[in-house]
Amino acid sequence: MPVTNPRPLGERELALIDLYANCKLELSPQRFYSKWGVSYEQIGYICSRSPTTVRRWFARGCSYRAPSSCDLHHLALMDFLLNHYEEIPTFLLGLLCPVKREKSNQDDT
Repeated sequence: MPVTNPRPLGERELALIDLYANCKLELSPQRFYSKWGVSYEQIGYICSRSPTTVRRWFARGCSYRAPSSCDLHHLALMDFLLNHYEEIPTFLLGLLCPVKREKSNQDDT
Protein backbone atom coordinates (compact mmCIF):
# COMPACT_ATOMS: atom_id res chain seq x y z
CA MET A 1 0.00 0.00 0.00
CA PRO A 2 1.64 3.28 -1.10
CA VAL A 3 2.05 6.05 1.43
CA THR A 4 -0.03 8.99 0.28
CA ASN A 5 1.01 11.48 2.93
CA PRO A 6 4.56 10.72 4.15
CA ARG A 7 5.88 12.50 7.20
CA PRO A 8 8.46 15.17 6.36
CA LEU A 9 11.97 14.76 7.70
CA GLY A 10 13.12 17.52 9.97
CA GLU A 11 16.54 18.21 11.47
CA ARG A 12 15.94 15.74 14.27
CA GLU A 13 14.99 12.90 11.92
CA LEU A 14 17.91 13.61 9.58
CA ALA A 15 20.31 13.61 12.56
CA LEU A 16 18.89 10.25 13.69
CA ILE A 17 19.29 8.79 10.19
CA ASP A 18 22.89 10.02 10.15
CA LEU A 19 23.56 8.54 13.60
CA TYR A 20 22.10 5.17 12.59
CA ALA A 21 23.87 5.06 9.20
CA ASN A 22 27.22 5.75 10.86
CA CYS A 23 26.67 3.37 13.79
CA LYS A 24 29.22 0.58 13.59
CA LEU A 25 27.53 -1.74 16.06
CA GLU A 26 29.24 -5.08 15.35
CA LEU A 27 30.21 -8.15 17.36
CA SER A 28 32.02 -11.19 16.00
CA PRO A 29 30.44 -14.63 16.32
CA GLN A 30 33.52 -15.79 18.26
CA ARG A 31 33.17 -12.99 20.79
CA PHE A 32 29.40 -13.51 21.12
CA TYR A 33 29.91 -17.26 21.56
CA SER A 34 32.55 -16.78 24.24
CA LYS A 35 30.43 -14.23 26.09
CA TRP A 36 27.08 -16.05 26.12
CA GLY A 37 26.25 -19.73 26.64
CA VAL A 38 24.83 -20.18 23.16
CA SER A 39 25.03 -22.92 20.57
CA TYR A 40 25.85 -22.50 16.89
CA GLU A 41 22.17 -23.21 16.22
CA GLN A 42 21.13 -20.30 18.43
CA ILE A 43 23.61 -17.98 16.72
CA GLY A 44 22.15 -19.12 13.39
CA TYR A 45 18.65 -18.41 14.69
CA ILE A 46 19.65 -14.89 15.74
CA CYS A 47 21.22 -14.19 12.34
CA SER A 48 18.73 -16.18 10.20
CA ARG A 49 21.52 -18.49 9.05
CA SER A 50 21.89 -22.25 8.96
CA PRO A 51 24.03 -24.05 11.53
CA THR A 52 26.33 -25.05 8.65
CA THR A 53 26.95 -21.40 7.80
CA VAL A 54 27.66 -20.60 11.44
CA ARG A 55 30.12 -23.50 11.66
CA ARG A 56 31.98 -22.01 8.68
CA TRP A 57 32.38 -18.75 10.64
CA PHE A 58 34.31 -20.75 13.25
CA ALA A 59 36.24 -22.93 10.78
CA ARG A 60 39.85 -22.51 9.78
CA GLY A 61 41.43 -22.78 6.36
CA CYS A 62 39.48 -23.27 3.18
CA SER A 63 36.22 -24.04 5.03
CA TYR A 64 36.17 -20.58 6.66
CA ARG A 65 33.53 -18.10 5.53
CA ALA A 66 33.34 -14.60 6.95
CA PRO A 67 30.05 -13.42 8.44
CA SER A 68 28.42 -10.46 6.73
CA SER A 69 28.25 -7.03 8.32
CA CYS A 70 24.52 -7.70 8.84
CA ASP A 71 25.38 -10.85 10.82
CA LEU A 72 27.81 -8.87 12.99
CA HIS A 73 25.14 -6.22 13.51
CA HIS A 74 22.53 -8.82 14.53
CA LEU A 75 24.91 -10.30 17.10
CA ALA A 76 25.82 -6.87 18.49
CA LEU A 77 22.15 -5.92 18.77
CA MET A 78 21.34 -9.23 20.50
CA ASP A 79 24.28 -8.65 22.86
CA PHE A 80 22.90 -5.20 23.65
CA LEU A 81 19.42 -6.60 24.31
CA LEU A 82 20.81 -9.37 26.54
CA ASN A 83 22.90 -6.86 28.48
CA HIS A 84 20.11 -4.29 28.90
CA TYR A 85 16.92 -6.36 28.80
CA GLU A 86 15.83 -5.45 32.33
CA GLU A 87 16.29 -1.74 31.62
CA ILE A 88 14.16 -1.66 28.46
CA PRO A 89 10.49 -0.85 29.12
CA THR A 90 8.11 -3.62 28.04
CA PHE A 91 6.14 -1.30 25.76
CA LEU A 92 9.35 -0.35 23.94
CA LEU A 93 10.33 -4.00 23.45
CA GLY A 94 6.82 -4.55 22.08
CA LEU A 95 7.31 -1.77 19.54
CA LEU A 96 10.77 -3.01 18.57
CA CYS A 97 9.83 -6.69 18.38
CA PRO A 98 6.05 -7.09 18.06
CA VAL A 99 4.75 -10.52 18.98
CA LYS A 100 2.93 -12.25 16.14
CA ARG A 101 -0.45 -13.30 17.40
CA GLU A 102 -1.89 -16.57 16.17
CA LYS A 103 -5.29 -16.37 14.58
CA SER A 104 -7.93 -17.52 17.02
CA ASN A 105 -11.11 -19.41 16.19
CA GLN A 106 -13.08 -16.21 16.85
CA ASP A 107 -11.33 -14.54 13.91
CA ASP A 108 -12.77 -17.17 11.57
CA THR A 109 -16.41 -16.34 12.31
